[in-house]
Amino acid sequence: MADIQGKVQEELNKINPEKKDEILSSFSTFKSYLADKVSKGEKLGLGEEQLAKTTEMVANYLADHEEPKNREEHLLQELWKSGDKEQQHALAHMLLNMVRK
Repeated sequence: MADIQGKVQEELNKINPEKKDEILSSFSTFKSYLADKVSKGEKLGLGEEQLAKTTEMVANYLADHEEPKNREEHLLQELWKSGDKEQQHALAHMLLNMVRK
């Protein structure tokens, strides 16, 4: 898992500010981006728990480093910050379910 964490952090750091703004500009764009990354993770053989933990890493990064760009992102950030670790893990699973639909 540490290897995956390092790769996720590396990927987050590699995204240039313009691309990050583009991804976060609308909730549908963010969902599409996340769906693409989830699909790639599944093709690489990541299981549900690995995907959820990776989603948690991304959500922690966004909550700590990015300002929400729309109402949906603001709501997600508030939910994320108000939940404990168990609740955040459950929210990560729900986010995975949402982008798979």
